[in-house]
Order: sequence, then structure tokens, then C-alpha cells
Amino acid sequence: MGYFAISKINMKRLLYLALLIPVCSIAQLKPKKVLPPTNKMAKAVDGFLIEGIITGFPEGTAISILNGQTGAPDAESAIKDNHFSFNGKVSDPEFKIIIVDKKPPYLTIFLDNSKVKITGTKEAFDKAVVTGSASHKDFEKFNLAIAPYQAEFAENAPHEPTAVAGALQATEDFVKQNPASFIAPLAIIRHSQLADDPFKTEALFNLLTPAVQASSIGAYLAKQVTDSKRNAIGTVLADFSQADTTGKPLSLSSLRGKYVLIDFWASWCRPCRQENPNVVANFNKFKQKNFTVLGVSLDKAKPAWLEAIKMDELYWPQVSDLQGWSNAVAQQFQIQSIPQNFLIGPDGKILAKNLRGPALEQMLITLLQ
Repeated sequence: MGYFAISKINMKRLLYLALLIPVCSIAQLKPKKVLPPTNKMAKAVDGFLIEGIITGFPEGTAISILNGQTGAPDAESAIKDNHFSFNGKVSDPEFKIIIVDKKPPYLTIFLDNSKVKITGTKEAFDKAVVTGSASHKDFEKFNLAIAPYQAEFAENAPHEPTAVAGALQATEDFVKQNPASFIAPLAIIRHSQLADDPFKTEALFNLLTPAVQASSIGAYLAKQVTDSKRNAIGTVLADFSQADTTGKPLSLSSLRGKYVLIDFWASWCRPCRQENPNVVANFNKFKQKNFTVLGVSLDKAKPAWLEAIKMDELYWPQVSDLQGWSNAVAQQFQIQSIPQNFLIGPDGKILAKNLRGPALEQMLITLLQ
């Protein structure tokens, strides 16, 4: 999966959702209120009932169902005679994680209010067979559709044109064929990851049924569409000014006429520091070809900021108001996780967003060689 971006949100919440959907940011999704499951073998009249048969675990082994958005336990039980059960209610179909003995492997299910059967073994618990949930069936169908293109969704993906085209077609087809599925928003998120076209994303979102649009995942997607249209590729990135390392104001517009990578980072952000050598390499390679970097730090302590610049050899313009996540520029562009970046052209228009690893070099080669 590569590394995760550091985010303002709860990291446990991000971790679990990243495990479920590695390349999307549903970690920012506000969870809806859910009635907690119980451990009783009761009939699910207006909710879900999970009945499991799992072999190989000792009698009495603990088993938990976790909230897919927070990673917190919804309920805990124990395996008895190779059986376990949970019942409760969800307001929308949503991810749940079932974990045995509080350690991997775990089973991810997309749960709706239905009677669900799980059958598996200790040796392959993460591959247990799940039946009864229409939403989980859709989830499996979608995963099967994009399986040939899985590499294109990974961190620093190769983005082979034929594979990207296939992945875009597969995700779009799933949405068009399943507009009432609660998995369709996930397909749109996958599509937008590769296409980065908020207007196409909006068009796909508009195909969804009202119930799916109003779901928690649908509401998250709607917000993403709105936010992405504010800084869409092809639009001019709004100007800003902040103090540099000497305290003097430096504006983005002062760099007009150059290709500029606006890089949001911080000294305390491990993923940022891991990415810095790549940015340094590209800066050194292309700085004589009308390219530069403008670092915007979300630091609070100036000594730590300056030390990181020196240690990582970030010898390009750097600005910060030393307000951490409240940095005015980060607020202006609604930065919710770092590292993040915008690549703009000499005219100030956005050419690409969140270029990391080989993708940054590939884009600069295309533009500058």
C-alpha cells in the first residue's frame, strides 16, 4: 500500500478505512449513529443478523465486530462450538471488520440489514465466504471487475495507459449498471482517483439513486466533488502570501512564469519526510528548466521547521505562519492531509495534483523535456 498521509482526523480511523479501501479518503467521513450489535442469537426483524461457522479456533476465543469508520468495537463475543453470532442495525450499508482474538487476519464485510452467513477456517479467516448481504455481494462483484487493474490504484502506480483506460471503463460501467448499489460511490471514488475530473465525477454521482446519494458514503462523495471543483485541474490556483524562513512575505504570484510545485508538508510528518528525497531529486534535475518548488509548512515550532529544511536539503522557497493545521494557506485550499501538492504552469493553472514518487518525475519530463 505504501505509506499513509498524515491527516487531521483520528489515525486509527484512517488506518482501518485505508485497509478497507486503500486509495480513498473516506477516513474524513463522519459516521452515522448506529444501533450497537448484541451477541444474542435473536432473529433480525428490522436489522442484521450475522451467523458464523468458523473452525480451528479454541473454544471461547474472543471475536469482535468493529466499526469500519473508527476501528472501535461495536460488539464482542466468543466462539462456541465453532459458532458465533451478532445482530443489530445499520442506518446505511457500511463496512464492518470481524476480527478474532484481537489480531489479524481479519474479515472485511459490507453489511446491510439482512441475514448474513459467514463460513470459514482459522487458516484462511480473511477469505471466509460471506453470503446473505446484497451489498457485500456487490462489493465482491466490484472487486472482481477491477481486479485486472488493481496495480493502477496503488501508491506510485505505473499508470499504464491501456490499464488506466480499462480501470476507468470498469468503474464507470459498474456505476451505470448498479446505480442503486451502495458500492457505486466507491466505484466513483476509484474512477476519480485515476481521472481526477470533478465534472465527470459529478456526472457519475448524478446517476446514483437518491437513497445512495443520501447515504454516508454518498454524502462524503458529494462533498469531495464540491471541494475538488474549487481547485480543479485547468483552473488558476488562487494567489497567497506567507512569511518565509527569514520572516519576509513571499507570494505565489512572485513565482509566476515558472512551473511550481506547491508542496504542503511539516517537519513532524513522517510520510512527508519520506517523500522529500524524491522532491529534492526532481528539484535538482529540473531547476534549470524553469521549475521550482514552494514549500508550505504546517509546523508550529520554527526551530523544528528550519532543522528539517536543513536536514532534508529543501533548498527552495519555504513559507509558514507556524499555525500547524490552522495554517492560513492550508485552510484556503482545504488541506486535510499531508503530504499534498499542486503542480501549476507558468500561467498559474493547475496541471496536476498530489504527484509523488515516479509520477512527479514523469510529469516533469513530459512538460520540460
